[in-house]
Amino acid sequence: MATKVGAHPQYKGLSAATIKAAADASLRRLRTDYIDLYYTHFDDPSVPVEEIIMALDELVRAGKVRAIGASNLSPERLQESLDFSDRTGLARYTVLQPHYNLVSRETYEGALQTVAERAGIAAVPYYALAAGFLTGKYRPGTTVDSPRAGSAAAHLQSERGVRVLAALDEIAQERGAAVPTVALAWLAAQPTVTAPIASARTVEQLPALVAVADLQLTGEELAKLDAASA
Repeated sequence: MATKVGAHPQYKGLSAATIKAAADASLRRLRTDYIDLYYTHFDDPSVPVEEIIMALDELVRAGKVRAIGASNLSPERLQESLDFSDRTGLARYTVLQPHYNLVSRETYEGALQTVAERAGIAAVPYYALAAGFLTGKYRPGTTVDSPRAGSAAAHLQSERGVRVLAALDEIAQERGAAVPTVALAWLAAQPTVTAPIASARTVEQLPALVAVADLQLTGEELAKLDAASA
């Protein structure tokens, strides 16, 4: 069971008081004694990493949280947080949730991925299917009924988006797999990625997502997708 702190209307930011109060509120709403994984949702540069880590460590020591993670955190602040945890022996980020997929690679690949890899942090990317674009249902001339249709369809306006869809279609056909399965398999094969996060709105969408566990792309297939999404 995972939840986040920092963006709730009543618990904004990452002050120590907010982190602890939000955790207690989450425990009540979730009707549980502990949270398996507690993320800082967005960084709060106004708060020193020392204060953030100390508050999270207090929750871990109290048994309210088992592990801590970060989302939307710069490589510099992540490294600073890890260094403080290592110096003090306090709770340490073990999971990172970055924005990362075949058409959005720049935010994670590079410095942030390097910090995660060096620290042995597990990455669990969100928007793994680019708000639905990488399911293949967004095509020229089609209309999709989805709250995220605008942001997803925007990828059709880029050469990269068109190239990625073509490569996904080709590999999916050759492997007898669904397009979203191939997109998730590429992500799962990337360094530091433990598991991609993909959302389903209907039960019918689930099989293509779950099937990623059984699809291992070849080096040639990965290289084709890399080239298309470069």
